[in-house]
Amino acid sequence: MHIGENEKLIIIGQNESGQKFRPSDWAERLCGGLCTFRNRRMYYSPLLRPAVIDGIKCVVVSSELQAQHTEMFQYILGFVQENALKTEIQSK
Repeated sequence: MHIGENEKLIIIGQNESGQKFRPSDWAERLCGGLCTFRNRRMYYSPLLRPAVIDGIKCVVVSSELQAQHTEMFQYILGFVQENALKTEIQSK
């Protein structure tokens, strides 16, 4: 899968049959690899961040992740495929 320069990948917290993906903190765990800590607070990277869209936990993947962190991008694609998660590509 390739994300265009002005696009972002949305990983939706549902599998292909529409069931809610578990565990409930999956998005935060997935994004934790690029987060930073300052003043005892966690800050998610704008390249990879959790979100709630239409009441469903999601992960927003910036197209820049593909170029800046290739291995992380490949890991995320593997995670999506292994867990049969729904995805969509949106324009920024």
